[in-house]
Amino acid sequence: MTLATLSQVLQPALKDGYAVAGLVTLGWEDMRAYVAAAEEEGVPVILQAGPSCRKHTPLPVLGAMFRHLAEGSTVPVVAHLDHGYTFEECQQALDSGFTSLMYDGSRKPLSQNIDETARIAELAHSAGISCEGEIGFVGYAHGAASEGTDPVDAEKFAADSGVDAMAISVGNVHLQENKEGGLDEARISAIQARTTVPLVIHGGSGVPVEQRQKLARTTNICKFNIGTELRKAFGTVMRDAVNSDPDRFDRVTILSETHDPMVAATRTVLKAFGGPSRNEPKE
Repeated sequence: MTLATLSQVLQPALKDGYAVAGLVTLGWEDMRAYVAAAEEEGVPVILQAGPSCRKHTPLPVLGAMFRHLAEGSTVPVVAHLDHGYTFEECQQALDSGFTSLMYDGSRKPLSQNIDETARIAELAHSAGISCEGEIGFVGYAHGAASEGTDPVDAEKFAADSGVDAMAISVGNVHLQENKEGGLDEARISAIQARTTVPLVIHGGSGVPVEQRQKLARTTNICKFNIGTELRKAFGTVMRDAVNSDPDRFDRVTILSETHDPMVAATRTVLKAFGGPSRNEPKE
């Protein structure tokens, strides 16, 4: 069994100069492909249940699926709650076997965000699992605008909340379909100068691959969340499978054809982040 906590995969990444992919799941087909790809690359992987996934599938079911995949995996697998918004939701994820809780209080005043995140961190740590928090709001493509992370606020948040990983807003945007943007490396450096906690980039699909590679190798960014990029890949292969034979109606047959292409797409994503025994210590 290689079920792992967030800290267990991020601390080695911090030390040895690579990042771990937090892959947003929507169902059995993609999460199974993600683990298969991680095994072929020989790297850990973080399976993430975000709000849209939880709306479709209950947390206890997701927890069982994540743990089942971890138990049969040869690489560490983290069962991660992404963007938990209430204490009750985080408690349910803990009760469902998750090994990492991400509490998102980023739209709240700093003191409230710290207090509420610290409560989730205490909940997680008392159960022997990890906690991620967010300081600075990461916006959405065609939606709410981002509010960049203030380095001074980040220092206080990291120190007072007790999180094991800190998501920051440095030019990243959720649901971005292209890679024409890029992250604010000066702001990242200013944040990193004030804290040693592993840093997390949400909205990683919009970050150019070359910058992902560079930041994974040279900064304290140890986790990139990737959702839109792989959702688009799944949609493409699913459409091809359906359209290849309009007379087919058995969804198991159709969905089975998504596996190999999704493993290949995921391996391409994972290669950018490096991995154990591949990198020198971070500069």
